[in-house]
Amino acid sequence: MPGKDLIPPTPTTEEYGVADDQGEVFTSDDPIDLFATWFSVAREKEMNDPNAMALATVDATGLPDVRIVLMKDFDRRGVSFFTNSDSAKGRQLNANPWAALCFHWKSIRRQVRFRGEIIEVSAAEADEYFAKRARGAQIGAWASQQSRPLPADGALEHAVRDLERRYKGQDVPRPSHWTGYRLVPTAIEFWVNRPFRLHDRLSFDRAGDGWTHKRLFP
Repeated sequence: MPGKDLIPPTPTTEEYGVADDQGEVFTSDDPIDLFATWFSVAREKEMNDPNAMALATVDATGLPDVRIVLMKDFDRRGVSFFTNSDSAKGRQLNANPWAALCFHWKSIRRQVRFRGEIIEVSAAEADEYFAKRARGAQIGAWASQQSRPLPADGALEHAVRDLERRYKGQDVPRPSHWTGYRLVPTAIEFWVNRPFRLHDRLSFDRAGDGWTHKRLFP
């Protein structure tokens, strides 16, 4: 069969059991504090982009969409990221301001899932972060019509060159279509790998100004 050798064998039951037990990792009843602790561990252990997260949205028909984006900040308000608001994800979030996020840190065999409402960050917050970006990334935010068809080879590069000439010797302003979004969590779930797929799951749900939590079957 063509491509047969490209399909890896399914792990055996014995292979599922080789993971080390990490001991107790649910060290706080506050999900924001717990996420901060886990993220600190991930930053030490994860080889690339510990702030990478899957962002799930839905389009106008209700069809789910997902992609990897980078978390830029988190605090008690939620998890924030920045993008072109005219992109597919930006249009979807503006039309239906609810989303889900998932962090998966393979190096420490843990994941965290967020669900909640999406709000746009303030113009001042977007301006502050945009000003910190590398100049090339600032130019790129203007040059790329994100998620739109690319009309011809070299079109993006041509746009970049034009913008570099336009802003030569001056600061690059933030485009009005480039902004940030914050997911305000209503639910957060923590997952840690255990031997033989007897994984641990701890789920938090917002309750007023606090949180309730419960353990889940794997």
